[in-house]
Amino acid sequence: MHPTGPNSDRCLDFRPAAELEEPDELWAPPGTRFVNADLLLERPTYDGEPVPMLEQRFTPAEKLELLDYHPMFTGRCPCCEMPFEMKKPPSVHWDCSRCGWVDDSV
Repeated sequence: MHPTGPNSDRCLDFRPAAELEEPDELWAPPGTRFVNADLLLERPTYDGEPVPMLEQRFTPAEKLELLDYHPMFTGRCPCCEMPFEMKKPPSVHWDCSRCGWVDDSV
């Protein structure tokens, strides 16, 4: 169009088109929305009705405590430190046969 470049520091070819102006609202993926410039997940719905949110069984602190002591994560009994067989771990009950510790988290 301009083989020698523009004649000034402004070029009419690069005017913003009216239809390309920024929208008033930020775009958000489905299931999310912006609140105070933060992208948040919306509460899930089914056929327009809100899905009931499940109550959390453990608090975040209790979850961290489980990671620190439960044999599923440590591989050892929390009382006597006897190692559990991790090649074939128990599917539900992590009870200790040595000291009698009983897994009551299930």
